[in-house]
Amino acid sequence: MSNSFIMWSLTIVPWLSLFFMKKNEIKHWMPVATFAVVLTTIIGDIGIRLGFWATRESIYPFAQMLPYAFGIMPVLTIWVFKFTYERFWLYMVTNTILDIGFNFFLLNYFLSSRGIIDINISPFLSLPITLMHAVVIYGYQRWQDDVLLSTRNVAEYKCQPAAAKPFANLPKDEEND
Repeated sequence: MSNSFIMWSLTIVPWLSLFFMKKNEIKHWMPVATFAVVLTTIIGDIGIRLGFWATRESIYPFAQMLPYAFGIMPVLTIWVFKFTYERFWLYMVTNTILDIGFNFFLLNYFLSSRGIIDINISPFLSLPITLMHAVVIYGYQRWQDDVLLSTRNVAEYKCQPAAAKPFANLPKDEEND
């Protein structure tokens, strides 16, 4: 099996699992998945710059980023949030298990043994990075829910912009101006 096939599989195959999820659930969790991709891209770029890891083999158009950031990672984020959101400790236990598998098996064993990536950081040091990533995206989703709740309240009270409101009853002397 070629490295290119493995990397394309890491990118495309996970998205097929979303056919088993309801459309409104995907819509609800897609912002946090998108934020997770952006944050992973930033962390990945910083790690490359600091020499923590280096991509040796990539697929087009991902020159320096591993394709898992656009495949497995956002889809797993959606599934984990679907089943664990609003139960922070269950969320953290689930993420810890997934991050251990990611750091120890996927990065340090599988991808590095195939020559796809060079890891210059211990999995014991990269694990706290991925766990902080999980905490930050959980906080983002909590914030996102608070923002959406406040906009739902506005719609619930049928508030209108000032331009759509009728004029107030003006006194007689102001009507002639």
